Amino acid sequence: MLYVTPFLLFDGNCAEAMTFYHQCLGGELTMTRLGDSPIKDMLPTEKHNLIINAHLKSGDIEISATDWMASPEFDPVQGNTYAIYVIGNTYAELKAVFDKIKDGDNNERLQELHEMPFGLYGQFYDKYGVQWIFKGDKKG
Repeated sequence: MLYVTPFLLFDGNCAEAMTFYHQCLGGELTMTRLGDSPIKDMLPTEKHNLIINAHLKSGDIEISATDWMASPEFDPVQGNTYAIYVIGNTYAELKAVFDKIKDGDNNERLQELHEMPFGLYGQFYDKYGVQWIFKGDKKG
């Protein structure tokens, strides 16, 4: 079963922002620094203190977030610092929705669904300029 949560992208202050939201909303907050993740060798060491994944759950409220990792190739500007985050279990479940929303090959910043050390991952901006991020369990 798929579910959707807001996904926020911060310019180096993800830990501060998510801690603030946690103080306001309560619940459980988990945060992982890039340097503590299995993908740390894929990005420069100067980014290792940044948050690669944060998740806040308080009752029915869920917010996922990260610090911006794409700079300097792609800089954050107001409007590209949020996404719709689709989380699923199986590749087939994610791929069916991914391909429908992707709607062809005219997508910006397309990353097809692929295996990462933490599971399946893919993202793109759709034809309306909305960013979509997909994450799922590993194919295996």
